[in-house]
Amino acid sequence: MSSRPNFLIILADDLGYSDTSPYGAEISTPAIQKLADEGVRLTQFHTASMCSPTRSMLLSGTDNHIAGLGQMAEFLGPLKGKPGYEGYLNDRIAALPAVLKESGYETMISGKWHLGQTKEQAPSNKGFDKVFSLLQGGGNHFHIVLDNANNPERPIFRNTYDVGKQEPFKTLAELPEHFYSSDYYADKLLEFLSGRDVEKPFFAYLPFTAPHWPLQAPKEIVDKYASVYDSGPGVLREKRLKAQVELGLLDDGVEAFPLTGGKEWSEMSDEEKKFSAKTMEIYAAMVERMDWNIGRVVEYLREKGELDNTFIVFCSDNGAVCPGPFIVVHILLFVLRIN
Repeated sequence: MSSRPNFLIILADDLGYSDTSPYGAEISTPAIQKLADEGVRLTQFHTASMCSPTRSMLLSGTDNHIAGLGQMAEFLGPLKGKPGYEGYLNDRIAALPAVLKESGYETMISGKWHLGQTKEQAPSNKGFDKVFSLLQGGGNHFHIVLDNANNPERPIFRNTYDVGKQEPFKTLAELPEHFYSSDYYADKLLEFLSGRDVEKPFFAYLPFTAPHWPLQAPKEIVDKYASVYDSGPGVLREKRLKAQVELGLLDDGVEAFPLTGGKEWSEMSDEEKKFSAKTMEIYAAMVERMDWNIGRVVEYLREKGELDNTFIVFCSDNGAVCPGPFIVVHILLFVLRIN
């Protein structure tokens, strides 16, 4: 077993600043809470305002314009193809997995890529040995596709490798009947970890698509949050602000930016309030299920005796509801054995 540290980066998709318990949320996130309690919370960690630019900086260590994602590919418009706006992780940067691979690390990804959709731009050409990737920006979290034009396309997983086989840029033809994105991403990463060369250190990247729209989660978890959000977003925000002050994350007396972009809670009909509360119940369930899967991965490392030698970073790509706030703070665990 290698004495060099392992690295595990866990990335949430559109997770807000206060959407986990270490940052004042009422959402149940015991695995993330444990990481925070045993590690370090960074309260001045900044991201880009949107998805791909953050991901490009995370995997290149440089500015997103240098990396080719001055903006998300879907919003480039007339800038598309210009330097800094190629719309994919370009070849002018040294990708983190490629650097670590050259240094003897076994590299693996399970989850959302969103840094290029061609074979040449896929994770296997950026230094990843084992790949299970959703190349596009999002898709349904379950295996079914509803007959509704407003629903995103069925997720298509490309550039997938079976453990022990090298079949570059294969498309997964069918999803399991009980597919749920967060569960399956964790399943595949655990499969990669269990089949790795234990003589090498590893770099593992687990980018979830939760809690990115569409809001979809197992019903039994959604039901746990029934009535929790019936008082509306204003009350929820005040509760979270109070919790953040008590946690020492914010100064007492801080004033929140006014809620904008929709009706006041008092002006909503009963049906509108019910719908709003239900969307938050589902969102909370998505975050909780993601947390459960994070716990599975961390527990696996603990059982294998790898946890104390694994540097774990948990963060979000931007704030809740893309495009979200420009500041996100979720780096939680640094457990590193110094020999």
